[in-house]
Amino acid sequence: MKVVVLGAGVIGVTTAYYLNEAGHDVTVIDRQVGPAMETSFGNAGEISPGYASPWAGPGVPLKAIKWLTMKHGPLVVRPRLEKAMWVWLFQMLRNCTSARYAVNKARMVPIAEYSRDCLRALRETTGISYDERSQGTLQLFRSQAQLDGTSKDIEVLKQFGVPFEMLDAAGCIAAEPALARVSGKIAGGLRLPQDETGDCKLFTERLAAICKERGVTFRFGEESARLYHNTKTDAEIRSVKIGGNRESFDAYVVALGSYSARWLHKRQIWAPVYPVKGYSITVPVTNADAAPVSTVMDETYKVAITRLGDRIRVGGTAEISGFDLTLHESRRSTLEKSVQDLFPDGGDVSKASFWCGLRPMTPDGPPIIGRTRYPNLFLNTGHGTLGWTMACGSGKILADIMSNRTPDIDIAGLGMERYA
Repeated sequence: MKVVVLGAGVIGVTTAYYLNEAGHDVTVIDRQVGPAMETSFGNAGEISPGYASPWAGPGVPLKAIKWLTMKHGPLVVRPRLEKAMWVWLFQMLRNCTSARYAVNKARMVPIAEYSRDCLRALRETTGISYDERSQGTLQLFRSQAQLDGTSKDIEVLKQFGVPFEMLDAAGCIAAEPALARVSGKIAGGLRLPQDETGDCKLFTERLAAICKERGVTFRFGEESARLYHNTKTDAEIRSVKIGGNRESFDAYVVALGSYSARWLHKRQIWAPVYPVKGYSITVPVTNADAAPVSTVMDETYKVAITRLGDRIRVGGTAEISGFDLTLHESRRSTLEKSVQDLFPDGGDVSKASFWCGLRPMTPDGPPIIGRTRYPNLFLNTGHGTLGWTMACGSGKILADIMSNRTPDIDIAGLGMERYA
């Protein structure tokens, strides 16, 4: 089958890899000059199935009000006169119940766990390297109140059989020795030993090179404009406009991240994917012994601090501001504060690069993977903060669907049908 994948971020490239592995003729189109040039470029670097949770949950509206009043709070809302923003926020609020949270979490954890296993298999098959480490994630609590609030999270981890360790301050230091320098700031931690880390951009670039060697065609610097369908039957997509030309394929995959909804709207397909901006700084390591070993999640500021080779990636913030890519210095100061609090001697913050990207979020949390009302048009989008965590599993599942094979895991609730 001749397939076009629109988008060359980590989702699009992993999809292309698994489609090629299934025997399809694959072409990838992207407007950028190379792979992973947008949201996959500078994310936090975590592969964290244990943290695969919806943002919408009980208590979140009240927490959001508190976060919005904090100088270094994890949430920023910059209101816009844009219907899509307010519809998405309303839909998210509707999912902030215990019942909806349980359903959405149950849809997210299995694919995240499956994706990690797919990544491990891919790594073994291809020998790909990307500054990866398999040394777990430590969620760090600075107060007893934060520790006391872990009971619900622990119940969910037990429900899904996710290994975890509850640690006191000494245990946190044993897992991340550099924290000994700031032991007075640590109340305890929750460690997920099976989580991994790695440079998403490096992975995507190298996987794209492997795909190219295996026959996948990549066309960069080309804008995909719109789809054309059979106007008589409305039964299938006939072609896509790339640049100024219409080109025909047997199947079409939309993996355009936050831009998926805008792009699909031209074909009157409604997909509730909205951008939530995240920021990161990348800090050169100056003292390896004072830097993190793996990922530390600073619960106070909702910031992830990850070791990537000779760099420290510090990522966080949820900014709801549409498609605005302005770099706000106030967000940088929050990231700098977190890493300097916990790893003051690990890296040179003055030499850090500053970046932001648009996370494609659904209002309920799970991504959208599968068919649309057009039988040859497929979606792989809406992964939010978990695109790197879920990429390989999502690509493998979609390749199975498109190849008429039964996926390895239950995919109920991951398709567009849940919004019907």
